[in-house]
Amino acid sequence: MDPTTDNAAPTGDPAAARAALEALRAEIAKAVVGQDPAVTGLVVALLCRGHVLLEGVPGVAKTLLIRSLAAALELDTKRVQFTPDLMPSDVTGSLVYDTRTAEFSFQPGPVFTNLLLADEINRTPPKTQSSLLEAMEERQVTVDGTPRALPDPFLVAATQNPVEYEGTYPLPEAQLDRFLLKLTIPLPSRQDEIDVLTRHAEGFDPRDLRAAGVRPVATAADLEGARRAVAATTVSPEITAYVVDICRATRESPSLTLGVSPRGATALLATARAWAWLTGRDYVIPDDVKALALPTLRHRIQLRPEAEMEGVTADSVITAVLSHVPVPR
Repeated sequence: MDPTTDNAAPTGDPAAARAALEALRAEIAKAVVGQDPAVTGLVVALLCRGHVLLEGVPGVAKTLLIRSLAAALELDTKRVQFTPDLMPSDVTGSLVYDTRTAEFSFQPGPVFTNLLLADEINRTPPKTQSSLLEAMEERQVTVDGTPRALPDPFLVAATQNPVEYEGTYPLPEAQLDRFLLKLTIPLPSRQDEIDVLTRHAEGFDPRDLRAAGVRPVATAADLEGARRAVAATTVSPEITAYVVDICRATRESPSLTLGVSPRGATALLATARAWAWLTGRDYVIPDDVKALALPTLRHRIQLRPEAEMEGVTADSVITAVLSHVPVPR
């Protein structure tokens, strides 16, 4: 299938761009079973030029999800396995001496891609974790004083295992705040797991997405057109105030030592806007804010130790806040 003919949306056609991005779910489902919320979250992140933290136990298709998304969007993707001995230059690239020219030349690292899968990011020390900060925020890499722009679109999808703590380096709050969304990848339902095994029994090879039938159904041009449409989505003053009230309420929660920052409020407004556009509206309603509140805010708050001992979770705190903050009419 040629994405430049059948499926590519005209740059100025928001409806066609929306249809192309909606087609991603069906295309990715050819390789990944039962992860529609994660697919939607990744699309929202691309629309908002944000990054995603994926949390789930091993074996729930986190890597396959990113590879399938890249294939369906016809984007370049690279994977870095984060380990304790990984150096910052292994991610960003470095200057290499060329004996033929007797000069140093820049050798780009794997960060120079559209979709970077930072696998088990919490297994590498903070020094290497921080090598991604400039790339994520400024969309560039500075080596030897020279800034080098990253491709557009650019998304970091970092994974971490929620059940293993030995030999890990938890991400500091400042770095967590750089991720637009934190998506939890659950274990599949019984029927979904049966479907997975049935596919493998029939010869499905997760390393060969083309054989699985995954084809490009959208392009970078579709994504750019969609971003412009999202930027034109109307946000009323009441919705803006609602977002602010939610974030301010987290700062007053007795269960938290750290509430949502103004950057988090900005992120929630952006993701709600993208979700509103994806669902076919050119204006944001309170339900859009509620729909994206958990993935946008859960990693931006810090629980008190005594609250954790009582079984309080970040999601339960945010859910409680949503239940008592007045909804605009």
